[in-house]
Amino acid sequence: MARVQIAFQDNDESRYIVSAIEEDNPDSTIHYEPALIRIENEGSLQINKATVEAHMGREWDVQSIHVNLVTLTGNIDEDDDYFKLAWGGQ
Repeated sequence: MARVQIAFQDNDESRYIVSAIEEDNPDSTIHYEPALIRIENEGSLQINKATVEAHMGREWDVQSIHVNLVTLTGNIDEDDDYFKLAWGGQ
């Protein structure tokens, strides 16, 4: 099975998103690198709006993920409530 990957600029907003990813995808691997945070997971990775909002303590628009996004690997499925990366039919 292929690994998906997403990387964000290392800043305050991204750290909330990464914390939410870690909560919703406990098997994911997080790499803190100079100036960016990279997250990998086997098969798929989902970022849920409700979890990010809980970590931020405010409303969050899923579309705003693109502001801090550096790169990603996988097929995107994006909705008002989530952002998902996957390979194949995951």
